[in-house]
Amino acid sequence: MKRIKKIKPKRVVLPELIGSSPGFDLRGKQDMQREQVIESSFLYGGNAVFISSLYEAYLKNGQSVSKEWQQYFASLNDGTPHQNSSFLFAEDVVSKGVIPIFFQDSSLDQATVDSVRALMLIRSYQVRGHLIANLDPLGLEKRHYYPELDPATYGFGEKDFGRPIFMDGMLGYKTATLQQILQKLQATYCSTVGVEFMHIQDSEQRIWVQERVENRQHSQLSRQDRQKILQDLIHAENFEKFLQVKYPGAKRFGLEGAESLIPALEFILAQAAERGVKEVIFGAAHRGRLAILANILHKSMRSIFAEFHGIEHDLEVFPGSGDVKYHLGASLDRQFEGHKVHLSLTHNPSHLEAVNPIVLGKIRAKQRLRQDHDHSQVIGILLHGDAAFVGQGLVVETLELSGLQGYHTGGTLHIIINNQIGFTTNPPHSRSSPYCSDIAKAIQAPIFHVNGDDPEAVVWVTQLAADFRRQFSRDAVVDMVCYRRHGHNEGDDPVFTQPLMYKTIATHPTTKEIYTKQLLDSETISMGEVEELTHNFDQYLHAEFDAVPNYKIQPDWLEGEWKDIKTINNPLETYDNPDLIGHTAVDIDRLQHIGQMVLRVPEGFHLHHRIAKQFESRTHILESDKRVDWAMAESLSLGSLLVEGTAVRFSGQDSGRGTFSQRHAVLVDQETEDKYVPLNHVQADQAFFEVIDSPLSEASVLGFEYGYSTADPKSLVIWEAQFGDFANGAQLIIDEFVASGETKWLRLSGLVMLLPHGYEGQGPDHTSARLERFLQLCAETNLEVVNCSTPANYFHALRRQVRRSIRKPLIVMTPKSLLRNHFVVSTLADMGPNTGFQLVINDDTVDPNQIRRLILCSGKVYYDLYQEREKRQLMDIALVRVEQFYPFPRQALIDALAAYHQNAEVIWCQEEPINMGAWTFMDRRLESVLEASQLRQKRPKCIGRRPAAAAATGVGGRHIREQEQLINEVLTIP
Repeated sequence: MKRIKKIKPKRVVLPELIGSSPGFDLRGKQDMQREQVIESSFLYGGNAVFISSLYEAYLKNGQSVSKEWQQYFASLNDGTPHQNSSFLFAEDVVSKGVIPIFFQDSSLDQATVDSVRALMLIRSYQVRGHLIANLDPLGLEKRHYYPELDPATYGFGEKDFGRPIFMDGMLGYKTATLQQILQKLQATYCSTVGVEFMHIQDSEQRIWVQERVENRQHSQLSRQDRQKILQDLIHAENFEKFLQVKYPGAKRFGLEGAESLIPALEFILAQAAERGVKEVIFGAAHRGRLAILANILHKSMRSIFAEFHGIEHDLEVFPGSGDVKYHLGASLDRQFEGHKVHLSLTHNPSHLEAVNPIVLGKIRAKQRLRQDHDHSQVIGILLHGDAAFVGQGLVVETLELSGLQGYHTGGTLHIIINNQIGFTTNPPHSRSSPYCSDIAKAIQAPIFHVNGDDPEAVVWVTQLAADFRRQFSRDAVVDMVCYRRHGHNEGDDPVFTQPLMYKTIATHPTTKEIYTKQLLDSETISMGEVEELTHNFDQYLHAEFDAVPNYKIQPDWLEGEWKDIKTINNPLETYDNPDLIGHTAVDIDRLQHIGQMVLRVPEGFHLHHRIAKQFESRTHILESDKRVDWAMAESLSLGSLLVEGTAVRFSGQDSGRGTFSQRHAVLVDQETEDKYVPLNHVQADQAFFEVIDSPLSEASVLGFEYGYSTADPKSLVIWEAQFGDFANGAQLIIDEFVASGETKWLRLSGLVMLLPHGYEGQGPDHTSARLERFLQLCAETNLEVVNCSTPANYFHALRRQVRRSIRKPLIVMTPKSLLRNHFVVSTLADMGPNTGFQLVINDDTVDPNQIRRLILCSGKVYYDLYQEREKRQLMDIALVRVEQFYPFPRQALIDALAAYHQNAEVIWCQEEPINMGAWTFMDRRLESVLEASQLRQKRPKCIGRRPAAAAATGVGGRHIREQEQLINEVLTIP
């Protein structure tokens, strides 16, 4: 394994530690400069702190440490306790340079000195032993000398290797020779497994890992277990070879070089099933995906072969574009010793780690649906590549979700398929850390490095990592160091860039070959049994291949929670069929009750005076005028769903309060900071409302919510951007999942994205939600994009998401300043019986026969135009609002235009520059509408800001001038 060198040059290379002699070449080490020892020795840092903690315990209670330590501490400073223990140990080590000299200056007996030295050495191996572990199956890694792992650093000489040392139970010894101690340390921390766990601050977790590692039992596998491992390796290797022979040159991103992954997954799944796990959700990149589908999820071989043949599913039944085979997922039930477990591999594009937050969101939803409160029934396994794990920021963003209340899933098992190369890039050019897994230390996850050519060790550490996850509900990482037998894909030649590595790989035996020899040598299995396992699997592969011509692909979708959901690919069907529109109206009495409850504060709750005033105002307007503003309409919409039994999950940056201090879904007591969520107290038998202030991440949080929505179609799932502009931080999730997940993978979602949008002089980064980008993504009825101008329409848009039999992602351009504009109000009657979402809102304030200019617009600019039109008393201009862009409301617009004078001029007005916003989307569609209407004009005109590179100006005065010019041009008829 290629780990980045941390030590300075001119180090002496450390020879093999265990051999016929004591193993260390101790000559010359005492001549190291004092500064060099202090800088590089582990004693200068962690051990000083460790001994300090023992000394502090001794000061509090002398009996709390062993007699040897009591004797040692008592001897310091003539028996007078030194109260500054950190100074005592850290500074003394610095001043005296090396521990042996420090001990020579003390009055300790030799047994105590040896015990302390041994303890220091053990501690160093626990922290740094992984640095000299045998992790690289290719043996290309250069060995380095680490003085903290050299007994000479601690004053031991060759004469000390055979002398007993008092251990007091450390490493399982009461007493042991230095030779025995080194042998145990090598076997434990420097074999084909290297462990990093001393960075974990929680002592219980740290001790748990230490005890499990130092009492390692993976060598006690039964004969049946070893045969199972070999069988899995045969299946993994022969499957890839079969594909190579039958489909030469076809991309498959095979698992060759990392076949130990298959038995590792098999064993942890069997273990999980035995412990009551009901569902396992996988996320993976394309490397080895086909092998996982075939050998772990048991996707039929003939189905995989049919995909290589280019056979399609029935497009009449399963519409969509499809995707390449190594992006596809699958789901099915498997039995492990009588325990049924549902397995699913989530679809993923070539954007490698993009699937991570989607998997976590799905797990969270599944756990809620199963009422799996202790996170023991639904678990997740994420498979990573080494270069992607360290290189993709989404990995860190997802790791940071692991411990957060609104996103916690009980920990995730991460397995890194460490090829020691990224496409053609070597590790020193792709990371600045020694290991690709180092970023996992940010969440204090234990990291288990393992040589991929030792399948028993791989099985053991993955089980250990899974046990840690189960024990502590935290993430754990397995770094399986292996290699990539072919290039990045099977048509790529890696010799161009890594000739030495691939010269070694060309002659390196496969993991199956290595393990077969091991079992044959130990007489665990016979050659006849090996040949039988191989023959039976090869026969099965050929039989499945021969069945392909008569095979019809049947994708799995709309099953389980989705069985009552329908799909469409005709935009008109959404609105012509009442079943697909949904019933969104609510009785006015119920709306009033909900309004009263969400504005009620518990007795004794100390509400902030400004919020109290806001609530009082809303209560008065609701009761007297029966009118609601935007935030109140949202509360009524969500509250009505909750009392109807629909759960709501709402997350985003500052969503509890609302970015613009408008929502206040979470109230905070000003004296105790206790929290109260009014929407969870509308009525006793309501569904649960969860509102979460998310971390400052768009991609991982949006991905999480998308994943949640794909697992639970019966809940309303909402993600809100702090400003719509910030959605571009999640563009990967939008492009690859939200917009195209249905057509590529037949995976539906009813996710709602709320994106504050509007030109109000707040600069280029707090203005535009990039409406044009979403509209460019619209096709095949994949999205719904709205820019509501009334609270009532927003109310209906949210309810429509879950009150109909289809699910489509909803993109909402939400207001900012309009949240407090007194013109932006609706009545309860607008949400009551016989109402619904309005695709187009016509202008009922003017005489249509007197109209000379007909302005089509959307969102905030309508109110700017309306107020100025009223000020100028222009009654020959009509303002028609397009509330939904996609699916395009063609017929609704034709019906609206039919009322106007045939000579009326038609203008599309937008605040955005004309190279942005909706114009390029609306241009030809409005032309089609005009051709179908009775109006004489057949091509629309556009008035907006001039084309620009930035979304908006950041200069206040310029913004005002641009806005005034825009409004004046629209309202001035030549």
